[in-house]
Amino acid sequence: MRKTNIWQWEGRIGRATYLAVGVAALAAKFFIDWVVVTRIFHRPWSLLNYWQPFGEITGIHALTFENRLFAGVMLFIAVPFIWLGLAMTVKRLRDAGEPTWVAALFFAPVANLLFFLVLILKPSAKEAGREEGAPWPGPRFLDSWIPETRAGSALLSIAVTAMTGLGFTLLGTQVVATYGWGLFVGLPFCLGLFAVLMHSYRDPRSYSECVWMAVLPVFLLGAILLLVAVEGAICILMAAPIALVMALLGGSLGFVIQAAHWGRPNAPAILSMAVLLTPGFYGVEHFTRPPAGVFEVKSAIEIAAPPTKVWQKVVAFTEIPPPQEMLFRAGIAYPISAEITGHGAGAVRHCVFSTGPFVEPIVVWDEPRLLRFRVTANPAPLNELTPYGHIEPRHLHGYFESHQGQFLLTELPGGHTRVEGTTWYSHSMWPETYWHCWSDYVIHRIHMRVLEHIRAEAEATKN
Repeated sequence: MRKTNIWQWEGRIGRATYLAVGVAALAAKFFIDWVVVTRIFHRPWSLLNYWQPFGEITGIHALTFENRLFAGVMLFIAVPFIWLGLAMTVKRLRDAGEPTWVAALFFAPVANLLFFLVLILKPSAKEAGREEGAPWPGPRFLDSWIPETRAGSALLSIAVTAMTGLGFTLLGTQVVATYGWGLFVGLPFCLGLFAVLMHSYRDPRSYSECVWMAVLPVFLLGAILLLVAVEGAICILMAAPIALVMALLGGSLGFVIQAAHWGRPNAPAILSMAVLLTPGFYGVEHFTRPPAGVFEVKSAIEIAAPPTKVWQKVVAFTEIPPPQEMLFRAGIAYPISAEITGHGAGAVRHCVFSTGPFVEPIVVWDEPRLLRFRVTANPAPLNELTPYGHIEPRHLHGYFESHQGQFLLTELPGGHTRVEGTTWYSHSMWPETYWHCWSDYVIHRIHMRVLEHIRAEAEATKN
């Protein structure tokens, strides 16, 4: 009798083997977890803790070092058991004659318990009448609703993929409230992959066709998000470059999978892993994402006026004319004026933006050289460009924070002054480097709008 390698994804297993391996793995994992948690971290541990795996950890911004270490260790321990569970589940589904992509339910809280029970009770399928018919393995019901024509298959694949993407987007932004790798990397990658694999269910497709199938659902999802007032046009356009690149990568992988399938009879089970990428990213990010980094943006300008004149315009300036830049006219918050209450350190400056005022208590008043302030209140970073007048996505509040700013004045020969504006800020959107490029550019444009207005005022009154 051929032995079953429980770690491999190929093959089939019966319900008795599935139950035995599942019980043994659960017992082994509980014992390892109990030893690690109680003996190393000195915390209580029971089966009930699996409903809340990280115990007291409930947020992503205020994790102590100990809690961060605890979360990392628990995730590390879980990896081989996740692999084993998925491998066994895929083989059990195959044996039961069910589509292997249903293994995505492995990660569904509560629902996975019923899912495991069904797999334990469901008998093996009778001899199949044909081989698995597509890179999306074995779902007989797909035969009845995936059109046989190329155009029909494409339209259905795009529609189903876009609506699936809408569901995951709402899960990430409205439920988990995570604007990170899962939303901007995992989701578009999966959309491109799913669309290609569904479209290639009946026939092999060319690479160019797979590319179109990968990116069109992303465009459709963007349009849907705009129409249902979940996001505005500016945020969708800013996320589009990384989303399209990831969709192309997912579509390329889908092309490789479907090409391999139509070249040989056994389709790989990689789709089941890809289905889990987005919710898996959401869960890991929600508990273990590190605090946002603090970034610094500096901008400078030379003004044909002495520091004493420039200082007066730095502390408070009159209303700036309406912006001409497309960036600000499209909805990005822009500065309008600045006013101050009091004099010296302890005074409170209000820099009024199009979305509201920044509240800036002065911490250093070194006239006419350095004005430094903290930021204790941040307005929304933009007004979403939307056909509905005004919407309030979650990322408008708490995901971009300005912490501190300053103006440094340096006297130059000829009665000129160099003014350097600096902002220290953080954002809670990942991939951090990608969004960092956007936010740096926007803040620099804000700096220059203020500095150019200060120059115009100072030079107009220099004598």
